Amino acid sequence: MSIKTRLLLSYLAMMIVPVVLFGLTASTLATFFFGDMERGGIDRGGPPFAKMINEQSEVFAGVKFMAQHDPDRLLDPDVLKSVDGQLGPLQAAVVLVKKGAVVHASPTVSKPELEQLMTGAWGNDSRPWSWRKEKSVETLSFTYKDQSAGIAYFLTDNKPLLSLGRNFILSLVLSLLVIIVLTNGLLTYLVSRSIIKPLNALKRVAGDIKEGNLERSFRLNRKDELGEVGDAFEEMRVRLHDSIRLQLQYEENRKELIASISHDLKTPITGIQACVQAMTDGIADTEVKREKYLKMIGIKSEQMNRLIDELFLFSRLDQGKLPFHWEEMDMAAFLKDFTEELQLDPRLEDVDVSCSLPELSPVLVMADREKLGRVFMNVIDNSLKYLNQPEKRVRLTLSHDNENVMIAIEDNGSGIEQGALPFIFDRFYRADPSRNTAKGGSGLGLAIVKQIIEGHGGSVTAVSQIGAGTSICMTIPRRKGKG
Repeated sequence: MSIKTRLLLSYLAMMIVPVVLFGLTASTLATFFFGDMERGGIDRGGPPFAKMINEQSEVFAGVKFMAQHDPDRLLDPDVLKSVDGQLGPLQAAVVLVKKGAVVHASPTVSKPELEQLMTGAWGNDSRPWSWRKEKSVETLSFTYKDQSAGIAYFLTDNKPLLSLGRNFILSLVLSLLVIIVLTNGLLTYLVSRSIIKPLNALKRVAGDIKEGNLERSFRLNRKDELGEVGDAFEEMRVRLHDSIRLQLQYEENRKELIASISHDLKTPITGIQACVQAMTDGIADTEVKREKYLKMIGIKSEQMNRLIDELFLFSRLDQGKLPFHWEEMDMAAFLKDFTEELQLDPRLEDVDVSCSLPELSPVLVMADREKLGRVFMNVIDNSLKYLNQPEKRVRLTLSHDNENVMIAIEDNGSGIEQGALPFIFDRFYRADPSRNTAKGGSGLGLAIVKQIIEGHGGSVTAVSQIGAGTSICMTIPRRKGKG
């Protein structure tokens, strides 16, 4: 559930729940204060005030009955004394008027009240429960047997009712405040807790990230906006962790690269210095010796130049700054032409170079012709360094399926140990721990092969066996819908 929906539901609950609870509370308080109203009457089983009202009504009803059916009985002192005796404890009174003169007034009626009643200050309101300040009056007109006009005034003290009403209203207000505070407080607590708790967790994670602690994973397991933020934090943590780890790896590779360059450049430089020193010290005292030292200087210089060229090429490939010039080409024709060039290379005059191509051609790919040539040449150069058999062989094989084109370059050289195979495509890696450069290797040839093949969207692997030879297998995507 989203935070927006949760807040909307909480707002609705804050309005509906207090209304429902207030209605129930008001009903309970009304029953407690006033008793159960049934068909206009008051339940006798209610509180004392309800009983008092009920008894007042009964006495007034008896007086009304006599006024309507036997009005002269209202002139009987004993009857009036009995009525006054019943009304006194009930905080009620009766006043009887005949021909405009008061013939009876209950003892609880004060003289000022009687004057107000007779002068019409209270009026002749015939409505029951006519409210007038602290008392209410109900009037009843009737006729005595001698046909004289009579009026009965029924007075009720409203102070208990007003006090009860004030208490009832105060109770309602207090109940409403308590209900609002409790319901809104509880709902606010529950909603805020569901938001603040994950926010505190996010704060802790942010603190861990700030301090560089990126090892501990973080999951809120929520399906709302905070869950999305938590997932974003976790993704950020993972990316930062990977970025820092990659940065450390880059730093380690940089140190290794500097050490490797220093090592590989130092060897030919040391050789050149030795030759120059020998010529300077007069050791090369014959033309033959001088030519030997000059030739050695030339070889070392060429090694340095080749190392710098390959290092520059690898650097541009690694940074993605070397552009590829794509063209559609037939890999079978390209591999056939490349094999024929190898067979004419003087360095391979004692090597049996052959090529195996598929019967169906052409085999079309999108590739950079020049860089593929560099790839194959680097692999061949690497094979030549370790061809130590009496009958030296290099075989190029092309195969394909619906998706990829596979090129394998196999030799029957000394082979590579299994433990070294995963690392031969790393820069400056040599299986020979002594890092001997006598064979002219820079340690970047196969690393460049990997970079260029991956730049074509392919992959390269190596299979080797000590004493049996090595096979470098390259795969690049086939031209879709072609070939």
